Amino acid sequence: MDLVTIIFYIFAAVIVISAAVVVFSKNIMYSAFSLLFTFFGVAAVYVLLNADFLALTQILIYIGGILVLIIFGVMLTTKITGVDIKTGITGKFQVGLTAFLAAVFFIVLAIMYSKVQWNVKSAKPLQDTITPIGHSLLTDYILAFEAASVVLLIAIIGAVMIARRKKS
Repeated sequence: MDLVTIIFYIFAAVIVISAAVVVFSKNIMYSAFSLLFTFFGVAAVYVLLNADFLALTQILIYIGGILVLIIFGVMLTTKITGVDIKTGITGKFQVGLTAFLAAVFFIVLAIMYSKVQWNVKSAKPLQDTITPIGHSLLTDYILAFEAASVVLLIAIIGAVMIARRKKS
């Protein structure tokens, strides 16, 4: 087993464990901070796959934008940081059914994994993917890129107008 495979398994374990904490934690702040580790782990897997653009996008958009927004939303909402989350699954039947379906799904995935003949190719040398994507966005797809930015700007202005109207 080489070093890259060991690093992959470490990041896969980080992703699975932190995602489990996100799902099973009763404290919303623990869930939000565990989501941070999940996003970082996914970005690290993208780096291992030589997908540097996706890794940077993962860090900038999900960690830098969405997760910070979630954490600020939770922290600025009054009396929510100490509140336990109610999952709604109270009956033993629902928990048992969910565990049974998860086990069946895991068994089906394990059978599919064992039956597939994996065509493993040697790793390609590292190549820059950000420059060609940036070049394409700013030359071939500039109209769609700018249209998306204008639509997002309009959405932000609309959200601010709605928030100001409801406040006063």
